Amino acid sequence: MSRYIISPEASQDLDEISDYFLSRSLAAGERFVNGFEQKCKNLVKFPNIGRSYADIEPSLRGVPLLGYIILYRVIEDGVEIVRVVSGYRDLESLF
Repeated sequence: MSRYIISPEASQDLDEISDYFLSRSLAAGERFVNGFEQKCKNLVKFPNIGRSYADIEPSLRGVPLLGYIILYRVIEDGVEIVRVVSGYRDLESLF
């Protein structure tokens, strides 16, 4: 059965993003959370739909979400969400 797991680093990223939305806009935060859950479900069904970030790390892929990038790896029984970061960040510095 395919599933998605969230790494500790991605969990911390999500906590920081949630804190940001709590201080700015609950509605935008809800859109982000709903969009994140939907993207993760789609990744489980179609794990190779994301853009390859092999130039940073060989197995790394990513999909955009409201100005953020969900970075993930395809694993044996699904996908592992590695990081969730702003699309403006220097991604190479994260790995």
